[in-house]
Amino acid sequence: MLLKSIKLSKVISLNIIKEITKFRLTLSVVFSSFISYFLGVEVIDYIQLSLLLIGGILIVGSSNIFNQIIEKDLDKLMARTKNRPLPKKEISQSLALFIAVIFSLLGIFLMYLINVKVAILASISLFLYTAVYTPMKLISPLSVFIGAIPGAFPFMIGWVAATNTIGIEAVTLFLMQFFWQFPHFWSIGWSQNRDYQKAGFKMLPTGKKDNSTSAQILFYSFWAVIISIVPFFGFTGELKLSPTGLIVVVLLGIFLIYKSYKLFIDGKNKNARKLMVTSVIYLTFVQLTFLFDKILNL
Repeated sequence: MLLKSIKLSKVISLNIIKEITKFRLTLSVVFSSFISYFLGVEVIDYIQLSLLLIGGILIVGSSNIFNQIIEKDLDKLMARTKNRPLPKKEISQSLALFIAVIFSLLGIFLMYLINVKVAILASISLFLYTAVYTPMKLISPLSVFIGAIPGAFPFMIGWVAATNTIGIEAVTLFLMQFFWQFPHFWSIGWSQNRDYQKAGFKMLPTGKKDNSTSAQILFYSFWAVIISIVPFFGFTGELKLSPTGLIVVVLLGIFLIYKSYKLFIDGKNKNARKLMVTSVIYLTFVQLTFLFDKILNL
């Protein structure tokens, strides 16, 4: 039996669980579902919201565990990841797998209690991230495109949880976070390129820190902003943006595009790192802008 093969006598600290689930990253991902739930909901159902948040944490956390199990030998080769619990053997692979399976099954069940659509989207996201994106990182730069799909699902899932519909609103939220993934992850790939090369990961679209890659980063930054202002023009159903909200999103977008342009001009690692930080600030405040825009215009 699996349970017999797991040394449960070994105490697993809360810190190790936080590390293998990438808990801070997990919370940031679930945050987007939290925001989009409020964008879609008319009357808050706190049980439903709790299921969404707990289920989301379990599914995203399990995805991160599966990822680290698959890449544990490669993580040893990179300075950024060599101190993770699995490479350091602070937790056994069998126990990590057991936790990941339990988390994923429980997470999908909680999502099913919300509605079937949410459970299906969460299951697809888990599968794409674990079974397609993770192994493809060693094969093709297209892995970032594949990874952008489950990466964008959380912003969509919150709306679907609130409304039980997959309409133009949910698709727009998906696209906003989908296009954002490219400047975010390629800026990480740029600054960490040497480390990724040690493990054989193909994270940049051309495989190099060249003008073609930085041009694509700038291109997708532009489209991330364009998609984010579309709701102002009334094409996205119940997902709306006021003139004030538009100004805020445009200003944030100019900030993102400027940092992408700086990387395009000089290609320095420090500008890639600044772009990565900027991309996080951009997405967080765009999401908050949509939330407060709805609250203030009820």
